Amino acid sequence: MENVYIIGTGMIRFNKYPDRDVKDMAQEVTREALKDAGIFQEALEAVFFSNSFWGLFSNQHSIRGQVVMRSMGIDKIPVTNVENACAGASTALHLAVQGIRASNYEVALALGSEKITNPNKPLSLAAFASAMDVENFDTQMKQMEAIGKRLSVKIPADQTPPGEGRSVFMDAYALGARWHMDRFGTTQEQLALVCAKNHWHGSLNPLAQYQNEMSKEAVLADKPIAYPLTRSMCAPVGDGAAAAIVCSESYLKKLVNANPVKISASILGSGMDRDIDGMDIGERLVKKAYNAAGVGPEDISLAELHDATAYGELHQTEAMGFCPMGEGGTWAESGATRLGGKQPVNTSGGLECRGHPIGASGLAQIHELCLQLRGLAGIRQVEGARFGLAENGGGNIGVEEAAMCIHILEKVRS
Repeated sequence: MENVYIIGTGMIRFNKYPDRDVKDMAQEVTREALKDAGIFQEALEAVFFSNSFWGLFSNQHSIRGQVVMRSMGIDKIPVTNVENACAGASTALHLAVQGIRASNYEVALALGSEKITNPNKPLSLAAFASAMDVENFDTQMKQMEAIGKRLSVKIPADQTPPGEGRSVFMDAYALGARWHMDRFGTTQEQLALVCAKNHWHGSLNPLAQYQNEMSKEAVLADKPIAYPLTRSMCAPVGDGAAAAIVCSESYLKKLVNANPVKISASILGSGMDRDIDGMDIGERLVKKAYNAAGVGPEDISLAELHDATAYGELHQTEAMGFCPMGEGGTWAESGATRLGGKQPVNTSGGLECRGHPIGASGLAQIHELCLQLRGLAGIRQVEGARFGLAENGGGNIGVEEAAMCIHILEKVRS
């Protein structure tokens, strides 16, 4: 099976851009990735384009990727449109990898661009609910309510009702956090530590949407969103784009001055119907990823995990095998996930601080890992980084993500 390498990445700072659009942002990161790879756009043999909400906001459906690529003079080659909720960009990368491994292409572009900010804020927030089973939405809400009633952790009286002024996913994550608190004794203070750590990492990243440090106390004192989550524990609404160019080993040998990163594992999977106490999608898929890469969790130098909330990161450190199940809170308290710790997590600031424009987030994770594995991350560089893991979940059905991608990237020794 053909080895696949990332030879170029591009990313703009995630932020709120009222004067930019999906095409404009996509063009910028594509040109940046091409420059990083040292190739011209004529070398691209395929494009995999990720976007979730362009159709909802601007009525651009069906041929989003073709519209974007044609606008910058890229035509004729196959363009595949990818929509897989928050896992769309990582799914685009997965498909590009599979195309090269199948010897269909030698070089391909994975691209994600998303604009979520909108003058109609309720519309922006309501868009997230489309990443659930909309025809059975009420059934899922009742299921969440029933699970919540089984838990001993009580919601303070000052909390707002589900869905009020926020994405419904914050309620889903809050339920998971309360389940974790009930089962393992995890505390709100531990979640605040995760968030404060990501704010510190984000303050070091010029491409992060939030670049301000926050103390644990400031995180706890922030506006309540859905108990135990406060506003700063939740990923912001924003816009952005990111890209990666991948190639075969035979194509890599033709390049001069390339700085590649090897893709050692690319795994895509879907959720399943299960009880909340059962093994979740992350635990299942990461076993396949470790097997494909020939490594274990102890070999991972750093990780970018899907922290749409602080609880998301805490849970995924357990699911990825970095610490035992139920010990994500104490793992965070130990300092292991901070820069300088045993296994730094979300050195970019994560979704909480780097930002989370749905269709681009997965490739932003890849951009950060490539910087780290190339030794180009500057003041947030993880010393001796050899393997990086990216976990990117998307959507929700039942008690877990509807889709998830896990990639393991490896430093290419010079």
